[in-house]
Amino acid sequence: MLRVATAMKHLLVYPLLASALISVVSAEADKTEKEVKPIIAVYDLEGLISESGGSKPSMLDFPKDVSRPLTMLDLTQSLEEAVDDPAVKAVVVNADGATFNFSQIQEIRRLLMELRDADKDVWLYSEHLTNGMALLGSAANHFTLMPESDCEFHGINAESMYFKGMLDKVGVRAEVIHIGDFKSYGETFYRTGPSDEAKQQEEKLIDSIFNQVVQGVAEGRKLEPAKVRALIDDSNLNAKKALEAGLVDHLMFRTELVKKLRTTYGKNAKFNRSYELPDLDGPEITGIMDLFKLFSGKLGSSHVHKDFVAVVALEGDITEESVAPVRTEILKLAKDEKAKALVLRVNSPGGSALASEILWEATHQWKATGKPFVVSMGGVAASGGYYVSSDSNRIFAEAGTITGSIGVVGMKFVIAGALDKLGISTHSTQRGKNAGAMSMTRGFTEEEATSVRKAMTDTYTTFKKHVTEGRGKALKGDLEPLAGGRVYSGEQALEIGLIDEIGGLHEAVDYAADAANLDDPDVRLVPEPKSGLEELFAKPNKRKDDEIIRASTSPGASARLHAALLSSGLTEALPEPAKAAVSRLISRVAAFQKTQILLISPDFEVK
Repeated sequence: MLRVATAMKHLLVYPLLASALISVVSAEADKTEKEVKPIIAVYDLEGLISESGGSKPSMLDFPKDVSRPLTMLDLTQSLEEAVDDPAVKAVVVNADGATFNFSQIQEIRRLLMELRDADKDVWLYSEHLTNGMALLGSAANHFTLMPESDCEFHGINAESMYFKGMLDKVGVRAEVIHIGDFKSYGETFYRTGPSDEAKQQEEKLIDSIFNQVVQGVAEGRKLEPAKVRALIDDSNLNAKKALEAGLVDHLMFRTELVKKLRTTYGKNAKFNRSYELPDLDGPEITGIMDLFKLFSGKLGSSHVHKDFVAVVALEGDITEESVAPVRTEILKLAKDEKAKALVLRVNSPGGSALASEILWEATHQWKATGKPFVVSMGGVAASGGYYVSSDSNRIFAEAGTITGSIGVVGMKFVIAGALDKLGISTHSTQRGKNAGAMSMTRGFTEEEATSVRKAMTDTYTTFKKHVTEGRGKALKGDLEPLAGGRVYSGEQALEIGLIDEIGGLHEAVDYAADAANLDDPDVRLVPEPKSGLEELFAKPNKRKDDEIIRASTSPGASARLHAALLSSGLTEALPEPAKAAVSRLISRVAAFQKTQILLISPDFEVK
C-alpha cells in the first residue's frame, strides 16, 4: 500500500511541479520579451572626428569644453555593433555639425550600407545638401532634408594658393629642388600657377574623386549616373527638386522628424544617443574625493589586460616632434605580450624625410616581432605618409584617399630682398665651405645646389627601396614609372599595387585580428583618449622602457609661431581656406628651416 501511495503521490506532485515550472519560465520569457525595447541609435555628430583622440587643454580654456574627443575608431566600432545587434532597429544620423575628410565619409557610408543590408532603417537628417551629405545620404532609406535646405551639391572644386606674388612684394624668394618630375610640392612658392605635370595629375585625381561621388550617389539612390551629373550641374537645385528627383526621401523640419520617429517605432523604443560609445563627457566630479582621484590619476576607465589589437594614429605633418610619441608607443607595444597586432592609422601629407625614417625604423622593429602590422590610410597618406606605411603587411585605403607622391623636395627661402627693403644689411663669417648652404640671406651656389640634389637623390633611393621591399610582388611593374612624385586616389593606387585593399579602419582592424588569430578581439586606441579635464591634470608620463636616448617631443618653431598667431587673433578675419593655407605655410617654412629635405605631398583644398 505504501508503494502504491508513493506512486500516486509522484503522479500528482510531478505534473504540478512541471506545470509550475513551465508557468515560471513562460512568465520570465514574457517579462524578458517585454523588457527588450527596440533601440534607435542616434548619432548627433559635431566637430572634428579625430583619429588619435588627442586633446590639448589649457588653463586659459578652463572651464570650457573639456570633453573627450570622439574618434573614428569609436564611431566605426559603434556602427559595427549596431549592425550585429538585433535590438537595434534603426540608426539616426545628424552630421551637419561634423567635419569629415572624404575617406571618413566613405567608410561611414559603407557601414550605413551594412546596416541597410541587415534590414535596419537608416535615417539621415540634414539642413545642407553638400557633396558629403549626398554621399552619406545615399546609404539611407530615410534621407531627410529640411524643406528650405541649402543645396550645394555642385561637384568637386580643388583650389591651390600660390604665394610667389606675395613673396615678390616682400622680397622673399623660394629656391626649390625636386626629385621627380611630378613632385609638385613647392610650386606654390615659386610659381603663379601649376606646372603641366602638376595640372595633369591633379586633373586625374579630381576625376577619380568626382566619379566616386557620382557613382556612390547613383548606386545608393538607384539613379542613372547621368541623372546625378545633371542634378550636380543644376544651378537652381533646391530641396523640392532633390525630392522629386529621388535624391532624398523626405522634407521635414527637425520637430516633424522627431514625431515621425516616435510614431514609427512606438512608445517602447529607446532612443540611445550614446550607443556603444565611450563616455565623452569626461569623469564625473561629485565631490572632493573625485578631485583627489583625478589629481592622482586613479579616476577614469581601465582596460582588463587581455590580448588586443593596438591602433596607433599618426595625424598631421611628419616632424621629429610629431613622430616621437607615435614611435614610443609602437616600441612599447612591441614588447607587450598582450599586443598581438598593430594597426597604424595614417592621416598625413608627409613632412621631414628624417622624421619619416625615424618612424619607419620603429615600425620595422615591430614587424621584426612577427606580429601583424597593418596600415589604415585616412584622408591623405602621401609622401612621408606613404613612406611610413610601406613596410606593413597590408595597406587599406578608401577609394578617395590621397596617396603616393613618392618623391623628394628640397627648398629654402631667401630673404635678402626683404632685408634690403627694410634697410638691413648682413655680414657672415664662415668656417667650412658648406657651412652657409642653408643661409636665408643668399641663394644656393652651384656647388651647394649639386650637394643638396645629391643628398635628395640618396633619400629618394632609400624611399624607393623601402617601397620595393615592402610592397614586393604587389607592385604592378617597375616602381619608377609609378613614383616621381605622382599622386593617386586610393582607387588608382589599388590598380598599380601601392595599396592592397579598399577599406577603412574597421576593415583594417578586422584583418589584423584575423591575422593574429583573435576571435573576439579587444581593440584599443593607444594611447587611450582622455577628456580635456583628465589631460589638464594628468601627471607626466613616467616611461618604463629601456630607451636611453629618446626622440624629441618639444614643440617646434612652427608650433610656437602658429600658437602665437592664434593667440594674437591676426588670422581670425581670414576665411577658413585662407586660414588653413597660412597655417600650412607657417609649418612648411619652419620645416624647411630645420631640414633641407622633405617628403611632402602638394597642398590643395577639395570642396
